[in-house]
Amino acid sequence: MLSLWSQRFNKKVIITNHAQARMIERQITNEILIEIIETGETKYKDITRVWIFKHYPERIDNLVCAAIELKTAIIVKTIMVNWQLGE
Repeated sequence: MLSLWSQRFNKKVIITNHAQARMIERQITNEILIEIIETGETKYKDITRVWIFKHYPERIDNLVCAAIELKTAIIVKTIMVNWQLGE
């Protein structure tokens, strides 16, 4: 697992193997992932599970989303594209 740092949440960012594979498949770099975490909008499923998403109009698969768990570290579970904000 790869790890980075989030200043926004003041926590280490851990990227699961599954999320790393999705990042490669969807051409999401570590820099884009950190940008999403640091500046993206959030939607909480519950106290620890969060979607953080950001519009990238230059991408044909706009609205990139990181599904994370907020624990002692931020655990990136997967990366989605063409994501839609549900109600």
